[in-house]
Amino acid sequence: MNTTDRAAETMERILNPRRVAVVGVTSSGFGFGSGILSSLISIGFDGELFPVNPKGGSIHGLDIRTSVEAIPGDIDFAIIALPAHLVPDALESCRRKGAAGAEILSAGFRESGTPEGAALEERVRAIAARGIRVIGPNCFGVYSPRGGLTLLPGPALSREAGRFAFLSQSGGHTIDIAHMGTWHGIGFSAAISFGNGADLRETELLEYFGRDPQTDIIGMYIEGVDDGRCFYSRLRDVCAGKPVIVYKGGLSEAGGKAVASHTASMGGSRVIWDSLLRQCNAVSVDSIPAMADTALAFTRLPWRRYRGISIVGGGGALGVAAADAADAYGMELPVLAADLQEAIMALLPKPGSSAANPIDVANPYVPANILRDVLLLAARDERVDIQVLVQLLYHYKAALGMFSNPPLEEIVPVEALADAAREAVDAGGKPVVAVLPNHLRGADSMDVEKLMRSARAAFLSRGIPVFDDLGSAVRSIGNVSRYMAVRERRGNAVSP
Repeated sequence: MNTTDRAAETMERILNPRRVAVVGVTSSGFGFGSGILSSLISIGFDGELFPVNPKGGSIHGLDIRTSVEAIPGDIDFAIIALPAHLVPDALESCRRKGAAGAEILSAGFRESGTPEGAALEERVRAIAARGIRVIGPNCFGVYSPRGGLTLLPGPALSREAGRFAFLSQSGGHTIDIAHMGTWHGIGFSAAISFGNGADLRETELLEYFGRDPQTDIIGMYIEGVDDGRCFYSRLRDVCAGKPVIVYKGGLSEAGGKAVASHTASMGGSRVIWDSLLRQCNAVSVDSIPAMADTALAFTRLPWRRYRGISIVGGGGALGVAAADAADAYGMELPVLAADLQEAIMALLPKPGSSAANPIDVANPYVPANILRDVLLLAARDERVDIQVLVQLLYHYKAALGMFSNPPLEEIVPVEALADAAREAVDAGGKPVVAVLPNHLRGADSMDVEKLMRSARAAFLSRGIPVFDDLGSAVRSIGNVSRYMAVRERRGNAVSP
């Protein structure tokens, strides 16, 4: 077996383990060890779990082993949640038990800035070199829907696997995007918070998921890299076949100081990082919401270059903002052909409507079948590659009094609108994305919040990606388009 195959086999045992030790549980009170054990049970891990604490006892109906050595047989993976000074000996015990890998949730290592912390991390690194892969320390661990592993604290994450892998030095960002994925419409092949990265870290993980057949899209939150040249080489190679979305933290002076105390990483120069990402054709974003939006676009849209966008919805100013955003990504809102404008205007309510592009439908209550027909007409323009349907559903709140105050969800045709978008895609042959803004967020508008969640679910269930605002939608489409334009120019084979 060659080195690549051995590495893949090791990662498979880490991401899909059958026998897991949780070292550092307590039978009373709350601690990280007990918390992650409870989360594993809640998410439905169906392998064998072995809680470990020298005091013994039981927890969740499981016997607590007094040591790692007391576990019968070998283990595949270990989760270590102990005071930092106890971690190296526990890790060595896990290595001797045959574990392919271990995640160390504990902090107090190099990021502490103390000689003692740095020495402990060096011991961890030395043990890893003897034959066990380490994730962390100072991390939230591994989320693997297929394998039933979850992050700390992540008992409510989805078990539905997808094609997006997220790799992060920040545990908080990892759990945030994992939660966002549940309602955003993003499925994960895995999400790994690697913290200080004493052993496994950005470059090696990127290489693995670049080869992983379960992964089509990779996202990364990076504070610093261990070997800049090696990272550049791997990133360039992976981006030739899969989109890699990168959020680089610590590019400002203040941010650089913050990451130094967070994971003991060096932030680096904005100019250098911008150049590196551009040369590799990585997709650069500046926040976790932007990461989620861009991952959604790559997940739900055909990978291709998009030049022309049509906007269908209410509000002229929205179109101005969309035109500005589109221009930044080499896209445009082409003025529709005169005959198409005439046909669209015949469908729209008057006064106040416009069919030039953006197509202003004048009010938020236009029936779904008319919106479908408008989308189909706009799709006939050869310059339109993708369409954006903007629905200001929150305005229905003002109409409640006209309908004898029924529940809001009863007067908003959410299912019909989602069906209309799907029918426009199928019959028109061009992708449609939905934008569902909501500016009613007060205590008296909880029904609007519920409506927006239902609407998002309805569109997603029909394969229509949903964004909270027009700018996010256009930027995400632009990220897909720009990535594919560079791939095509460089002659890289086109995937989904």
